[in-house]
Amino acid sequence: MTQKKLMLLGGLRYLLPVIEAAHQQGYYVITADYLPDNIAHKYSDEYCNVSIIDKEAVLAKARELHIDGIMSFACDPGVVAASYVQNQMNLPSFGPFESVEILQNKDKFRAFLKEHNFNVPWAFGFASKEDAWDARTKFAYPLIVKPTDSAGSKGCTRVDKEAELMAAIEYAFKYTISGHIIIEEFLEKKGCSSDTDSYSYDGKLQFVSFCAQRFDANATNPYTPAAYSWPSTFSKEEEDYLTSEIQRLITLLNMKTSVWNIETRVAPNGKPYIMELTPRGGGNRLCEMLRYATGVDMITAITRAMVGDEPESIEQKPYNGHWAEIILHADNDGEFVCLQIDPSLPAEVVEEDLWVKPGDHVHGFEAANDAIGTLVLRFESADELEKAIVNQKEWLKVIVL
Repeated sequence: MTQKKLMLLGGLRYLLPVIEAAHQQGYYVITADYLPDNIAHKYSDEYCNVSIIDKEAVLAKARELHIDGIMSFACDPGVVAASYVQNQMNLPSFGPFESVEILQNKDKFRAFLKEHNFNVPWAFGFASKEDAWDARTKFAYPLIVKPTDSAGSKGCTRVDKEAELMAAIEYAFKYTISGHIIIEEFLEKKGCSSDTDSYSYDGKLQFVSFCAQRFDANATNPYTPAAYSWPSTFSKEEEDYLTSEIQRLITLLNMKTSVWNIETRVAPNGKPYIMELTPRGGGNRLCEMLRYATGVDMITAITRAMVGDEPESIEQKPYNGHWAEIILHADNDGEFVCLQIDPSLPAEVVEEDLWVKPGDHVHGFEAANDAIGTLVLRFESADELEKAIVNQKEWLKVIVL
């Protein structure tokens, strides 16, 4: 039997568990991007140098290499190209390319939600700094300015008054790929927002998760997620409502089989919102965290599905305890010295994954790619977890000079 070929777009370390799962299934793995030194390429069977935002170039390479499947796991810029190749080559797909384009463009996504009567913040899209500035009389504060197509919180700024608006517009345009930004209502939240992964098979949700997404107010960019914990701070009723709306959205767009990275929140008035929904595994090892917390292996399932092999059935399962993932980061630019964890922390340190060594230069935490590692913790109680998250600076120190 011919060995099946899976192309993965991107090259960051978040692909490593996907490559491992693919190899365990006997697949030949091709990683592709324009940065040959990215870590994932050291673990794949073949590296392909191509821009993952150039869908025609990716398609040409995919045809040349006779691939059996393609996805962009934990790499938002490659999702559109992956979907395009899937549809052009009649490979297993997330769903229609037109639907993926809607999901991957914040402006189109907000318009679709509004058209179909989902809860949605007000939003305006712009293709120039001048147009965005000239429309300022339409806005109410606070608001958030962000690129329509970036990931990892790059280019995002909360704005509380008009005097801050132009700087935020310029910052968003710095990070947009397509040359478009979105200015939208900043929704305050009740409890924590959620950013975690779920899974659908043939259009039906089989596993849905919600988490508590945490931020470091002192970080260079305070809107870059700094920690996650499971379960969420949502009520069962709020989770049930959001699950129903996520399924409705997937059905309306005729989406099929995918791991989904989904951002949701509940406003102070109790209204739940779907903020983002994209057909890829999230960064920050979210699928791996859920495998720890529930035993559900979405990585192997989607890897098999994307090359046309039947995946094992995924089922909804409860959390085995209270789990947290800390995104290790520096407070400022400098030379990394060491990581210090107070041994009195009332948690099981399940995994410490440090990506830098003493003497390496590190950056302040402006975006997800400034992370220097992750810490996986399991607590026996919600109170212990919450206390540890709130008092993180007391037991966890990243020493940088």
